Amino acid sequence: MRHVPVLPALALLLFFGTAGAESPSEYGEQVVYEHNGVELTGYLAHDPSLEGPRPGVIVVHEWWGHDEHVRRRADMLAEAGYVALALDMYGSGKLAEHPSEAREFATAVRGNRDLMLGRFEAAEALLREHELTAGQPLAAIGYCFGGSVVLEAARAGSDLAMVASFHGALNTDHPAEPDTVQADILVFNGAEDPLVPAEQIAAFREEMDAAEVPYTFVDFAGATHSFTNPRADAIAEQFGMPVGYDERADRDSWNWLIAYLNDRL
Repeated sequence: MRHVPVLPALALLLFFGTAGAESPSEYGEQVVYEHNGVELTGYLAHDPSLEGPRPGVIVVHEWWGHDEHVRRRADMLAEAGYVALALDMYGSGKLAEHPSEAREFATAVRGNRDLMLGRFEAAEALLREHELTAGQPLAAIGYCFGGSVVLEAARAGSDLAMVASFHGALNTDHPAEPDTVQADILVFNGAEDPLVPAEQIAAFREEMDAAEVPYTFVDFAGATHSFTNPRADAIAEQFGMPVGYDERADRDSWNWLIAYLNDRL
């Protein structure tokens, strides 16, 4: 088992793309798929200048729903040489405009594990069947709500090389069990995030250690919830939420992610 303790923020040498940049639209296209009769609208991105098959990465959105934030991340992964699918966990056109609506959407999915895993697996099947990723390894990353989704997929034994959670909840009603988790786990957390308290972190680390799951936990000093989302400061001001963008933590966590993807895929 590989265990890496909590680390302070640091700058790596590689940085693929700019986290706050506009999405290069030439990389992506809308894709429509379904799960149990519900239409879902995702976004598939890859660099058309590259030839041949390549690994794929599933990207799961924050609790607001499938938006520009995850499409931009999919484009950044395409720039780094991957095929990325920003999935849709709520249904076509369901994008929250208020925290109460986002909470309702997220709770409906998080509260029904079969539904959550089913919608994740529908997107996973779409990516596995794509001509560029057929037979290639897959990873999954998620933000906030999406971070908790990819961790649950890993706990359920999804055939993924790696999952990465960015400022996602770590608690679960279905703890990882030995010999079930196939993915290496990477967690990026804001050290000042009140939504992920110390006891939740301690329980997560105990869970991973007990199940002998390889994981890396990175705690970014000074960062709070949603530290990767450039809109977080405006959201905090508008709704009085404990969220905020942190350019350094955003940049460093992305560099760290790409280094891990390049090593494991």
